[in-house]
Amino acid sequence: MRMPTDRFYPIGTPGQAWSEAERDQWRARQVRQRSYADDVLAAIDMLRSRFDVESYGELRYGNAHHVEERFPLMALRRRNWQRGLPSVLVTGGVHGYETSGVHGALRFLQAQAAGYASRVNLLVVPCVSPWGYERIQRWNFDAIDPNRAFRVDSAAQECAALMRLVAPLHGQFAAHIDLHETTDTDKTEYRPALAARDGKPFEPCSIPDGFYLVDDAENPQPAFQAALIEAVGRVTHIAPGGENNDIIGTPLVAPGVIEYAKKELGLCGSISGARYVTTTEVYPDSPRATPEQCIAAQVAAVCAALDFVLAR
Repeated sequence: MRMPTDRFYPIGTPGQAWSEAERDQWRARQVRQRSYADDVLAAIDMLRSRFDVESYGELRYGNAHHVEERFPLMALRRRNWQRGLPSVLVTGGVHGYETSGVHGALRFLQAQAAGYASRVNLLVVPCVSPWGYERIQRWNFDAIDPNRAFRVDSAAQECAALMRLVAPLHGQFAAHIDLHETTDTDKTEYRPALAARDGKPFEPCSIPDGFYLVDDAENPQPAFQAALIEAVGRVTHIAPGGENNDIIGTPLVAPGVIEYAKKELGLCGSISGARYVTTTEVYPDSPRATPEQCIAAQVAAVCAALDFVLAR
């Protein structure tokens, strides 16, 4: 079949995967728009009196065409971790452009974590992908989607570092909540870029209006997901299904819930070995939601997950 000569994305040749030259063209389009140090590291510093704060690695990005940048990777851990208490992992900013995931994790630590301090061991990583956070970009410097790269010998520095952090506690977590967003740029930027990067045809998608969750198809926990949907529904609206009772092409298994095979896809939700795992998806571009509501929805999801675990 003859490939079309026109294309939706301005980098690359239709039908051909990117080489390093195209990746450099893509990097040149990425502009630093905000500060990880000011927005995230400063907020973490304010929490040092209440949590053990640790650097679990450092990203180092640069090549012949780009000055090297370094980003410390930071985690916050319950002080005096206690055996016998349920342990919960919270991750945000796996996709750096998903703002409410980062600030939802920080807001939870600032405003709600104290209420669980004596009952739960918490490990929170507010911003897994600092380079992407600063560029408001889904991919990392190497044009890799971190949330498809949680695999053995991962090529994504962000993923390899987080997996090393979590590995000593693998299987000891009761729950893992991974905070994400679905945005309009998934349709206008990411999917066209993905098709161009991989030399595949562009497949358009529709963006659901509202909050939804992604359960693990290999370990579904419907009661857990339902508890989170109920809690978040008091903060922002839940996404309805589309014409085929689906969200982004995946069938709904319950109101506001779809399933992905997290380990098979290399998703962050596969790294903890927890029984209860979910990926939140807030929709910040909805005319019915404000940035504050999006952050509040993430916090509500984390609190509902903790409440569910503690009730067991």
